Amino acid sequence: MPQAAAEGIRRYWEAERAAREAKREATRAAAAVEIGALTHRDLLIAGAVAYWCEGAKNKPYLRHDRVVFINSEPRLIMFFLRFLEAAGIDRGRLIYRVQIHESVDVAAAEQFWLAPTGAAPDQFRRTTLKRHHPKTVRKNVGSDYRGCLRVDVRQSSGLYCQIEGWVRAALGVAETDVTTP
Repeated sequence: MPQAAAEGIRRYWEAERAAREAKREATRAAAAVEIGALTHRDLLIAGAVAYWCEGAKNKPYLRHDRVVFINSEPRLIMFFLRFLEAAGIDRGRLIYRVQIHESVDVAAAEQFWLAPTGAAPDQFRRTTLKRHHPKTVRKNVGSDYRGCLRVDVRQSSGLYCQIEGWVRAALGVAETDVTTP
């Protein structure tokens, strides 16, 4: 392919990528306006469903009845904390633990998670290190990898039952369908 043709293709796709991204951003902005600010009820519904997707759940063979939420996305962690606040949970009842691969900057990850949680350092427990397996090709590497944050709610059996009820109502399922895997 001649140099001029290759340059023309490159310029076309550069402009096309920008136009496509602008269209995607306009769609995202319109969707955000469509939802607007969440009410207390909205927050309980969305938070309970988020928990049901990402939180620890009882199994028929192993009941814990406690709230444990794990995720690597800071915005989802912050949303979960908003949900807990809406559910009447005091932030002092929360315990945090970073779970991360041992081959990265653990101290930086621990420091990173202080900001989105707004937690005191003494609310963080010892980091859980995942063993590095050199043969595994991981995509979650680099300076922006901060591991996962585990959020435990102390004395949360009542909250766990409430979440089951909120999920049951949100999903419109029968009584036992929520708690059965």
